[in-house]
Amino acid sequence: MANHRIQKTTRPTRTARGLLLGAVTVGALMIPAVPAMAQPFTFGSVDIAPTQVASHGQSVANAAQSKVGSPYVWGATGPSSFDCSGLVQWAYKQAGINVPRTSYDQVGGGTPVSKGNLQPGDVVAFYGAEHVGVYLGGGRVVHAPTEGDVVKVSPLDSMPFAGASRY
Repeated sequence: MANHRIQKTTRPTRTARGLLLGAVTVGALMIPAVPAMAQPFTFGSVDIAPTQVASHGQSVANAAQSKVGSPYVWGATGPSSFDCSGLVQWAYKQAGINVPRTSYDQVGGGTPVSKGNLQPGDVVAFYGAEHVGVYLGGGRVVHAPTEGDVVKVSPLDSMPFAGASRY
């Protein structure tokens, strides 16, 4: 009789344990499959954290902003000195996008954008399209102003807005 009682109490325990282990095993196989892309991992002794892929507009803005402090040189297209349209063309090239060389053609190409709908990376024209820059967001533009100056970030409203274009 004692053996019979032991079997009755251990059988449900074994079944429950089997179900629990099966669930844990299935969960262990399934749970990491989805969030694995968001988990940091170690490569050698370096921890690698996942990064978000930037839009091409943000990539353009980042490239242009990386040149802040570079000297303005008329006709220069980088990588160490720029005129205004040369900076725009260079920044777009870093994102794998070809844009025209001159300020008039840069703002005339692409898709027109209103001032209220600007996004990072948009080409912004000033002074009747004689000058261009790259919109950074937050009401800021990066541009190569004029001879004797350097590439810098300025408020969008510091110059007379003439239009914008998105590529």
